[in-house]
Amino acid sequence: MVDEIQFRTWKGRGAVSNHGSRFNDCQLVPVDDGWSAGEDEEFDSPVATSVCRDTVRTIITRNKSPDVPFELSVNPYRGCEHGCVYCFARPSHAWLGLSPGLDFETRLFCKPGAGELLKAELARPGYRCRPIAVGINTDGWQPVERRLKITRQVLHDCHPPFSVVTKSALIERDIDILSPMAEQGLVHVAVSITTLQGDIARFLEPRAAAPHRHLKTISALVAAGIPVSVLVAPLIPVLTDGELETILGRAREAGASDAGYILLRLPHEIKDLFRGWLDTHRPCMTEHVFRRMHESHGGRAYDASFGTRITGTGVYADLLARRFEIAKQKLGFHAPAALEAKHFRPPVGTTQMDHFLEVSVRISRRDCQSAAVIPGILVLSSVVPDPVLPRGRLRAGSGVVRNNQGVRTYSSLISAGNVRCHPIRRAWKFARVTGSNRS
Repeated sequence: MVDEIQFRTWKGRGAVSNHGSRFNDCQLVPVDDGWSAGEDEEFDSPVATSVCRDTVRTIITRNKSPDVPFELSVNPYRGCEHGCVYCFARPSHAWLGLSPGLDFETRLFCKPGAGELLKAELARPGYRCRPIAVGINTDGWQPVERRLKITRQVLHDCHPPFSVVTKSALIERDIDILSPMAEQGLVHVAVSITTLQGDIARFLEPRAAAPHRHLKTISALVAAGIPVSVLVAPLIPVLTDGELETILGRAREAGASDAGYILLRLPHEIKDLFRGWLDTHRPCMTEHVFRRMHESHGGRAYDASFGTRITGTGVYADLLARRFEIAKQKLGFHAPAALEAKHFRPPVGTTQMDHFLEVSVRISRRDCQSAAVIPGILVLSSVVPDPVLPRGRLRAGSGVVRNNQGVRTYSSLISAGNVRCHPIRRAWKFARVTGSNRS
């Protein structure tokens, strides 16, 4: 298949082709009809980035992979302008009918309502607090975030435990939010570094922060009291694997407290895309790199099996793992403290029922509708023996309002009858009162 793809370069972009996805029935192939002024004019021309609105209904993604230390993740963007040619998320653009190549880094999709959607999901009665990973599929601090500020909104509006992975210096902008969260054990940041060689990074990850800037970002976050780890990812055989100990050492000097690594992953279209990049920028390394990849994945360029896809198997993979463990121990890296869930409080006034109950409280106090407020919990009552909130109009009843100042009683019949409620099960309906937190 790689022989059928025509590779080329674009100024400031990592991809070397815009070949269609694996789901396309047909592919577009450029043909020279004689009107082109020359190859260089077309091949080196810059390509603008477009951003479209992604109208999603939910924002939390759930996974059951045993290879990653999280179950929940939030991705404010689809596609990534960093243009890292090795990015394992590139095949996800195929689900949109777009190319995992150039389209992935030039045709982006944003989720401007991510903060509100996350608040609504966190406020659901059945939600169980767990750490949420931010920017796992695509970087939450990619260049368009500077203008759109969607990731900042997510961090500002919601405070569950967050684990963050980024290779952008833009995260320093949000230190004012991350630092207070770190004091409560609610956040941990991992800075991803692939190489410290600028001449490689310029073409490998053209719009990500420069290698030396990653180290400054680690120092800035650590100085603000935010726990930081370094993620050597991906570790590319032959091309960057010789830098493993150097990256770990420089990151430790910058203040990183923990470290990890991920071997290069080549799922679906990435295999041909990365081979094309090597043929274009490092042709003498192509066969050597893929020989190491085959050694690490049972004779294939990539094996997606759980348990081995992150670090690989075989002699070469074992050597990398041993080198990493020795360097980690020698440099004094240690695992960070677990993220705290005890400080999490669900957002208030975010669901439709929450808004309804807030309105009903105001009406109940004015019209003597029955209500009982226990610190943090609102209970609407009814006159029937087995309290029920029926479909339609609320019934008359009596109840008490409890607060820190004492107990007051209200009892009366309802006359207005213009407040409606949603049908619920035959049980008390609990919801938060604005300004209070559910325990």
